[in-house]
Amino acid sequence: MTIPNMLTLLRIALIPLFVVLFWLPFQGTDLLAAAVFLLAAVTDWLDGYLARRLGQTSRLGAFLDPVADKLIVAVALVLILQRDPTIAVALPTMVIIGREITVSALREWMAELGARAKVAVSWLGKVKTTFQMVALCLMIAREPVAGLPSYLIGLVALYVAAALTLWSMVLYLRAAWPALSDE
Repeated sequence: MTIPNMLTLLRIALIPLFVVLFWLPFQGTDLLAAAVFLLAAVTDWLDGYLARRLGQTSRLGAFLDPVADKLIVAVALVLILQRDPTIAVALPTMVIIGREITVSALREWMAELGARAKVAVSWLGKVKTTFQMVALCLMIAREPVAGLPSYLIGLVALYVAAALTLWSMVLYLRAAWPALSDE
């Protein structure tokens, strides 16, 4: 068991704690839930960095890391949508979750064809993930930060993340199109 894999497993283990804190009806639990989500987001960056830096990449890590990312993001999106069931929150939630399902299926299918590298994670995916994590953290916290409306800023950032999500999905589909249209 490597340090990066332990961090990835920690991210998965933080999900139930995050959910409980999100729904606790006490003052300050929104900030605690946001702190747990932020910790999970930091471990996402840290596990990849350490895996490369320490030469501890593994098949288990390559499998678990995207699973952990998708789980925490999907859970956060669903919880936020449940708390604020508006079209403004539903649209980016549907786009982001729908894209994750589509790209995951595309990557699996391309791997079966031996062309997984054509749909590998790109720099755009990293920018999208950054916007997504910042947006979700602000929306979970809900409290104004330095007098600024964090929830509204988070919602705007979530729309930026959704736009980047669509853009990256189009790029992945274009890269895979020769294999998709082969018949």
